[in-house]
Amino acid sequence: MTIFLGSFFVFLLIGVPIVIVLGLAAAVYMIATGQMSMLLAFPQRLIVGVDQFILLTVPLFILAGNIMNVGGISDRIIQFAQCALGRFRGGLSLVNVSSSVFFAGVSGSATADAAAMGSVLIPGMAKQGYPVPYAAALTAVSSIIGPIIPPSIALVVYGALSSTSIGELFLAGVAPGLLLGLSLAVYAVWVAHRNNYPKAEAVGLAGFLRAFLRAIPILLLPVVILGGIRTGIVTATEAAVVAVIYALLIAGVLYRSLTLASLYEAIVSSAIMTAGIMLVVAMASIVSFVFGIERIPEAIVNAISGLTDERWVILLLINLVLLLLGCFLEPIGALIVTLPVLLELAQRFDIDLIHLGIVVCVNLVIGMATPPVGLCLFIVCAISKASLEEVSKAALPMLGIAIGVLMLITYVPEIVLFLPRLVGP
Repeated sequence: MTIFLGSFFVFLLIGVPIVIVLGLAAAVYMIATGQMSMLLAFPQRLIVGVDQFILLTVPLFILAGNIMNVGGISDRIIQFAQCALGRFRGGLSLVNVSSSVFFAGVSGSATADAAAMGSVLIPGMAKQGYPVPYAAALTAVSSIIGPIIPPSIALVVYGALSSTSIGELFLAGVAPGLLLGLSLAVYAVWVAHRNNYPKAEAVGLAGFLRAFLRAIPILLLPVVILGGIRTGIVTATEAAVVAVIYALLIAGVLYRSLTLASLYEAIVSSAIMTAGIMLVVAMASIVSFVFGIERIPEAIVNAISGLTDERWVILLLINLVLLLLGCFLEPIGALIVTLPVLLELAQRFDIDLIHLGIVVCVNLVIGMATPPVGLCLFIVCAISKASLEEVSKAALPMLGIAIGVLMLITYVPEIVLFLPRLVGP
């Protein structure tokens, strides 16, 4: 285990891409332990890692989100949020957070959210007198709601590898995502009143109703996905197909904002994103293969069990380790590498797999807005032209709020499990 971890961090520190680091560290471990013959199984494990039917949902959900994005859907979401919340003190910061909540139900991607919302809202907030680092930080942290509220690529991967219901995971992600959005909104209101940030002119009931009616088809997408899965009309994979068709109808037929050129852009972007995710899944499956051969998850769990048998301490350790990994690793890769150990811990300490999936997902997506390698931070820094240090400093209180929400859902599992239990099997 020491050999694997040592080579892993050495390759990571010298700048090798994480997807290559996973395979190299596994290969070094096998060579160093005299098991070179096992390298012959690596190509097969690469294929087995991605040869899972449920993973078809990944490119389809990505494509649905990208079609909505290039079809101008983000602008309509922002307009609706502006009409609903712009008249309050610091209204544009509330628009920022609420837009991320709405957009999460469309894209399921933190990076897509940060790019789409940030390109419009960061300059807009700057014009109204908001400090640019604050506007960028709020955009980055609120964007991590994207992978929590369904559809979520991280939850699809977790469900596929842990044999957990995708529909129940999607339902379980709703409350934590909304709770995080509400917490960030409360913080934004407090900051707005403390600094006397401006509020926009009220649009009136007629203007609000027009914006709401225009946004209804967009807001119904997560309802269509969850409703189809939970009623048994479609499977999770079929729901992803429905999402793509729905996106095409909304952007191309109803709004008529989707051109052939933008559709081509969405398809190419989806293919590139899918290739990256699947390559990480394939490489990480090699690591899982090595862990399985060496019985590393069992050894780690036995070591932890020797330290404590308190369930709350185990959950705290899981959070601390995942928060640390999230600062350096891409969520999907970190998820797949740690999942064998996590599943062993869940079995040993009777942790609900649905609850564990949401806790793991929230942990890892927080890392996307955490320095030093948080991807969402780099996106908003590129948009705002603010330095990483300035944006990171402004993001610290918001990251504290996100961690507070994480601890709440960790130790009050009913927040996560209430909706899946309410809807039922």
